[in-house]
Parts: sequence; structure tokens; C-alpha cells
Amino acid sequence: MTDSSTSTAFLSPESAPQDLELQLDWSAYRDAGMGDAYADIPKYGGHYAKAIAACINSRQCEAAGKQVMCPSYRVSGDPNLATGGRVRLLKAALSTRQDSAPLLDPELQQAMDLCVSCKGCKRECESSVDMPLIKAEYLAQKYALQPRSWRSRLMASLPQWQHQHPWLDTLIQLRNRSGWLRRMVDPVMGLNPAVKLPVRSPKRLEALTSPAVAGNLNGHKVAMFVDTFTRYYEPHIVEAAITVLEAGGYQVRLLQPDAHASGSSQDARPYCCGRTWLAQGMIDQARTEASRLIQAILPLVEQGYSIVGLEASCVLGLRDDAQALGLGEAAVTAAKHSLLFEEFIARESKSGRLNLPLSSPVSGTLVHGHCHQKAVGAMKSVRRVLKLIPEHSFDFIESSCCGMAGSFGLEAEHAQHSLAMAQQGLLPALSNRGDRQVLANGFSCRQQIRQHSDARPMHLAELLADCLVETAGGE
Repeated sequence: MTDSSTSTAFLSPESAPQDLELQLDWSAYRDAGMGDAYADIPKYGGHYAKAIAACINSRQCEAAGKQVMCPSYRVSGDPNLATGGRVRLLKAALSTRQDSAPLLDPELQQAMDLCVSCKGCKRECESSVDMPLIKAEYLAQKYALQPRSWRSRLMASLPQWQHQHPWLDTLIQLRNRSGWLRRMVDPVMGLNPAVKLPVRSPKRLEALTSPAVAGNLNGHKVAMFVDTFTRYYEPHIVEAAITVLEAGGYQVRLLQPDAHASGSSQDARPYCCGRTWLAQGMIDQARTEASRLIQAILPLVEQGYSIVGLEASCVLGLRDDAQALGLGEAAVTAAKHSLLFEEFIARESKSGRLNLPLSSPVSGTLVHGHCHQKAVGAMKSVRRVLKLIPEHSFDFIESSCCGMAGSFGLEAEHAQHSLAMAQQGLLPALSNRGDRQVLANGFSCRQQIRQHSDARPMHLAELLADCLVETAGGE
């Protein structure tokens, strides 16, 4: 079963609720649009409707230029695929009696399906319309009326099955290598046959990091939150980040459960921000995961640790999206003390606490920013950190979304849009990169770059680790 936007399998109108039973906390929007005769707040949806009605219809989301939003509009020109277009369709649906299931309107389903949750609107829209969060609620409401596909369930539960059923990765490797297996599996699962699925690294994170974590016992304390993608697919990035932080004089530990103290396999499972569940509209599961992570962060914050993450979408999930999961002040506290790796390095450098012995790299660097890095303004931090490297020339690629966007580029119905997004700015820049190395801090971005070019993208932590000068004590 695929996530076709034209599916007609849904509950009968008689069984549909009269209004939405909201899954996310939209109370922050209780006053949005109130007193504005032009807001046109829909009749149904409560504060969710007000979050949608925050749009002032300026059509900034349809402007050309160097902004991120809206990737699907930028490659199609379809006004329904701009943030304002989605708002118009959602308003129409929420102004209609809900027992007629207006959220399953095919035009609306397609518009929401092609939102890549880039968060560009949250930063670039004058009203900061948060369409990715609106989409998460929309999907929760949609799947209350309509069966959910196996693909959606598998994509959402990736953190669980990577921990509990790693043998599934063997099937992924077979699918990647076998053309006939792709022809059998891909149509059933709705996978894009032109791309390979990410494959688990043979290296184990614990084996890579144990010596480093036990090393430096002085300096500012850092707890590293290792997201699911980095943990299972690119654990060498964690090793590089710890090497850099310890070279800068910081005490580093991994933010993970104590395997010996945990009473079950579920308790020992690595922490997760809930991003994969939220992206599929599985709000209860996302809330459980985020709460588990936040409860692990709080005692570390009290002990003076800074929480540092490597993946923008996961750190933003903790800092931003978790605030809508109804987790109260605990979520606010965790968010205040959580930083991206590049944000932490930039902050410590500016404060004068960081002293990294760096040498110049073998070549210049071409930088592609993850949409969520751009959404939180973290590209300024990347620039500041890159300037720490002596005799280092670097340029930023002017592009919107890379087109992978989590699982978006892996899905058959999105193949054309995914490639078009990559071709708009990213791929031309890569083809003209010369001998420059490519920097991309987003896991999805690195996957897309590998799929469509011969570049070998690296994380900022890897670049810094490569540029470290060995000291006499480390020889």
C-alpha cells in the first residue's frame, strides 16, 4: 500500500467527528488572527485553525529569490504548493462540516503531501506560519479517517527497528543491490527505484567512542545527543565531533541510557527526539520519544552540561516542535540548553573559551546548508566556525531544499519533485565545484548529494577533525 493522495479508503461521513480532536498543543495561537477582519478564521479546528489563519496572504511565499520556501512551489509554479496556497486549501476544509471529511479532499491531500517540512516558512514568512507543524497535525487527522500505509509505519519507527531488529538492514542491502528485487519490492512499498536506501554502518558507535568519552576530565561539560541517523549510518561523525571538542578542552559524554542500569531492551534503546514519528503524523509516539529524551536531559542541565547535537532536524525537533507536544516547562528548559555542534563551537569561540589548534585544509570548501540549519539561523554559526580554519576559502551554495527531505526523496510518488529540487541549485553547484570538498551537515542532504553526484560530502565536525594539529601531548 502506498501513500497515494487519491486514496478513497476512509471512514464513512456518519462516523467522522463534528470537529477535530487535536493531537498537538496549539494554545500558543489562541490569540492569532483575533480582531482581524481579514484573518477569516475557520469555524472548525480551534486554535489549530488560528495557527493557519495567521497567514496574511502577502504572497511572500511565491516570491523568487534566494529564500528556502517553498521548495515544491519553486520547482512547479503551482500556487497550491506555496505556503499561502496550502493555507487557502486548509481554510476551505476547516470551514466545512467535518462529518463530510473535507480534509481528504484530493487537492488538499496533494498540496500537503508535497510539503517537504523545510521550515522555510517559519523563518521567511512575515507571520512565521509553521506549515511543517501544521502538516503533522493534518496527517494525524487524515489518518484518523484513512488507513495508514506500511511504508509510513516503517519510516516512522526507524529508530525502534534499527535498535531491536537490525537484521532488517540486510533486506535493505539486498534491495539496493538487486534490480529484480527492486522491481518486486518498490511498487509494493512505494519506493523510488532510482535511489538507494541508506545502509547501516558496520561500525558500532560504542566501540568508536569509548576511549574518547573516558578521556578529558576537565573543562566545560558537554553531553552529546546522537540522533538515530548519525548513530546507525554515520557514527564516525560522532567520533570526529568528540575529537574536536576534547581538543578544545571540553569534557564530553554521550547522552544515552546506561545499558547496565536499564531493565529492558526498550529502556536501553538510544534516545530519540521523535522526529520520524512526528513527520508521519504519529503524535502520541513522537510525544513519548521527546518526553523520554527531555527527562534524560534535565538532570544533565542541572549538572551544568550543554546539550550538543549533530543533526539539525533533530535538534530543531527538540528546540521547536517539542514545544507543541504538551510537555510543559521541561521541554522549554531542555530547548534552552540544546545547541547544534556548529552553534556550540561558534559560541565558545566568541566567548574566548575555545582554543582549537587548526591547520589549513588541503582544498577549499563548498557548503550546502540543511533547511533546518537555515530556519534557525545556524548558517551564521557555520560561517564563523569555518573562519577559524587558517588559509581556508569557502563558498555557500545558493539553493533551497536538496530534495531528499527525510524520506521524501525515497518515495516513488515524489521522485520527480525530489530530483527537480536538487537540480535547481545544488547539483549545478556540485558539478562546478572543481577540487573543493563538499560540506553538508544534514544527513538527508548528504544522502541526496551521494545519490546524484560523485561528491563525498562531510560534516563540519569531520572537517575540523581533519584540520586539527597534533600537539606534543597527543603524539
